[in-house]
Amino acid sequence: QVQLVESGGGLVQPGGSLRLSCAASGSIPSFYVMGWYRQAPGKQRELVASIGSSGRLNYADSAKGRFTISRDNTKNTMYLQMNSLKPEDSAVYYCNVNSLGVLYWGQGTQVTVSL
Repeated sequence: QVQLVESGGGLVQPGGSLRLSCAASGSIPSFYVMGWYRQAPGKQRELVASIGSSGRLNYADSAKGRFTISRDNTKNTMYLQMNSLKPEDSAVYYCNVNSLGVLYWGQGTQVTVSL
């Protein structure tokens, strides 16, 4: 089992920045993809960004140029730096680990972008 704990969410004004963290613990697989997903009220959960164990990056179009995903394998921690935030970025952000099709999820952290 893998346990994931997100942190760093909160309320921020449009144009502001937040940095999300996801700490993984437990039986960490040797190969896995880590990702950030988000879900706004009434909408489906969607991929924001992912990073493979080799460092391969993938971003949703909405995140390109504004968000940066990174991971520190020595700390089993993943980050999402979010800049130039927009009201439409408001959602619960979830950390995900995908190990050869086995999925693990964190409990989510709320991000609200509002005046």
